[in-house]
Amino acid sequence: MPGTSRPRTLVRCCAALALTAAATATAGCGSGSGSSGADGTKDVTLKLVTGVKSDPFYITMACAAQDEAKKRGVKLTVDGSAQWDVAVQRPIIDSVGASRPDGLLVSPVDTQALTPSLTQVQNAGTKVVLVDTAVSDASVGVSRISSDNEAGGRTAAKALAELMGDKGSAIVISVKPGVSTTDARIKGFTEEMKANHPAIALLPVLYDNDLPATAASQVQATLAAHPDLGGVFAGNTNTAQGVATGLQAAGRQGSVKVAAFDAEPDEVTALKNGTLDILVAQDPVGIGTQGVDQALAAIAGKPVTARIGTTMVAITKANLDDPAVGKYVYRSAC
Repeated sequence: MPGTSRPRTLVRCCAALALTAAATATAGCGSGSGSSGADGTKDVTLKLVTGVKSDPFYITMACAAQDEAKKRGVKLTVDGSAQWDVAVQRPIIDSVGASRPDGLLVSPVDTQALTPSLTQVQNAGTKVVLVDTAVSDASVGVSRISSDNEAGGRTAAKALAELMGDKGSAIVISVKPGVSTTDARIKGFTEEMKANHPAIALLPVLYDNDLPATAASQVQATLAAHPDLGGVFAGNTNTAQGVATGLQAAGRQGSVKVAAFDAEPDEVTALKNGTLDILVAQDPVGIGTQGVDQALAAIAGKPVTARIGTTMVAITKANLDDPAVGKYVYRSAC
């Protein structure tokens, strides 16, 4: 979820970008385990389990979910993984499931491994809403709310190719395989580069396990092996931080262009100082708000939107001060 800064010529290409995916397919759902009043919210309990609890994207999403829950008069508690790891998140989900909440909003850190735990929670009567990330099993979750990550990856590729002058080599550094959102970003980025920017040589994708220090080492090693490296696509916030650190240590800040996902505070600082060139920002506020609303609809037996795509915008140094764009910058605390 990284940031970027870039020459003014790219502003026309990316500054006003807004990617929205239409909400589709509605399905009716039964009531939850808690008692409910006329509006379906009395005594309802909701839980939110985020991907990484210290990540500003998830902090911003959690703050929005808490605000919406308060507005709707329901109780919502938040937990999250200390790191992006199935072994860390699975016990949290299992513990939440044992408490039998009416609704669970969850950002699974793997597309496959957490399906059994989530299925068990769902079969026990809890309405599950997948927020930001998802699992492959379509039977899990009454609603799935996320950004159009493939489109975001394509946007990053177009912007990076222009900054690189459509030449040189480029690399993707991301979290790990098997994460629905970042897998989609890589897919969109790779397809756009291969289809429309064939003069740019794509190096094999590297994975840093969401560790900035690893990303920093990887970009330095890549520079040593490929001096013509002209661009990096960082798949998320921590990766972008590591890439920026690695480029600074190698003395290549500015000469190697960086497109990154998200817009957390450190990334915005990097955008301002020119370490990053473009931030493809998501809308964690919209995801958190919609997550609560869809969970409450399901609990009340009302129609639920099965898939919701939220807005993304390209933030550049040139448009950062525009209030319509700046509102997408993430928070580090509620």
